[in-house]
Amino acid sequence: MPAFVSTTFMRLAVCMLLLLLSSGCSMIRVGYGHFDSVAAWMVHDYFDLNADQRDLFAQRFERLHSWHRQTQLPEYAQFLGDIQIRAKRGLRDSDMLWLVDGAKQRYARIAARGAADAADLLATLTPEQVETFRQQVDKDNKKFMREHRNNDSEVERRKVVQQRTLSQLRDWVGPLNDIQETRVIAMLKTMPLVDKLRHEDRLRRQREFFVLLELRSGDRTVFAQRLRDWLQHWEAGRGAEPARLFEESWKKRAELYAAVDQMLTPTQRTHLVSKLQDYIDDFRDLSKARPSATQSR
Repeated sequence: MPAFVSTTFMRLAVCMLLLLLSSGCSMIRVGYGHFDSVAAWMVHDYFDLNADQRDLFAQRFERLHSWHRQTQLPEYAQFLGDIQIRAKRGLRDSDMLWLVDGAKQRYARIAARGAADAADLLATLTPEQVETFRQQVDKDNKKFMREHRNNDSEVERRKVVQQRTLSQLRDWVGPLNDIQETRVIAMLKTMPLVDKLRHEDRLRRQREFFVLLELRSGDRTVFAQRLRDWLQHWEAGRGAEPARLFEESWKKRAELYAAVDQMLTPTQRTHLVSKLQDYIDDFRDLSKARPSATQSR
């Protein structure tokens, strides 16, 4: 089971709009009630907001956060329940592609909901704040390259993918036996490396965003619509060849997880189903929880 079940939802839920250029956050159980404070800190770190901007962000984020808690978390629980049903009977590659598509759809809802509020804040940025953001993005890009060993040999880059994939699988299904690990490593050797492609795609998105920011002082309605389109249709700017390579990579990854599913022992499948239930319970509980003190002001 891939890690995007956990990481994707939190990338969408925390700093769902303004920080999509960065690596995002990956918290599910800890701190959801304090996402307003976490998000405010991160946005201030990226843009060096003044007092009025911080107040504006807090007000708009509170509204988005409340909507997300009340309407999206229960739906996430239902979505994971559907995944759990499929996991019990055995996951196929089509299930994995369905899961990815479902995550994209749920992200698009957040983008559509918050684009106008994000545009209101972005419209207040000074040239100095845009430059601050550019510098922070550059730092994130360098971090991405270090973590994925982009400048290393293919052998070293594949080791990173191997370690990350095995770690994700252990997290979802429990310990792997030697035969399972050997088979996973063998399958990973046939998968296309997309780390450099992902980095190039990040740079593309960033370039698009900085061009978009040049429109922030013009018609607010037009700017908000352009921002919404950029947020929702984040794959639209890819060229034909990158789009093909990403599609191929997703299909290969789906085939890998389906093959892993066929190797699972009853104990590992129980671990997977239980893990999903934990997230389902968390989403349900969080959707009913009272807002934090900062949200209720």
